[in-house]
Amino acid sequence: MSSLRMLGKEEENDDAAEVTWEDQQRINTFSKLNTRMRNIEEKLDDLKQEKEALDDLATELELADEDEPVLYKVGEAFLHMPLTRAQKRLEKDQSALDERISALSTSSEDCDTQMKALKVQLYAKFGSAINLDD
Repeated sequence: MSSLRMLGKEEENDDAAEVTWEDQQRINTFSKLNTRMRNIEEKLDDLKQEKEALDDLATELELADEDEPVLYKVGEAFLHMPLTRAQKRLEKDQSALDERISALSTSSEDCDTQMKALKVQLYAKFGSAINLDD
């Protein structure tokens, strides 16, 4: 938690740069990108946990008896499936999950790139008068 304190006279910037409409738009865009990136990171964490669970399931299915049907979760329900069908379904689910993770990673990188560009512009104008760090 950060502590609040009053600025000393030498730290005050009387000739602070004026915030123009364009600057405010850049600040707002940075804020939106920051929020979007946090949401993406949360989704990525959830998807990575789901991927880990699917990888564990793949290991378990390799050890399963081929003659016995297995329970496979589809949505909110579990269905009995033959082992080969469950393995094919698992591969399909894993590839779909990998695509979603890749798409979110790309979105996160795009947000980060845009945020870095905005940081350069805003810090160049406002210096230490603005804080854009998490």
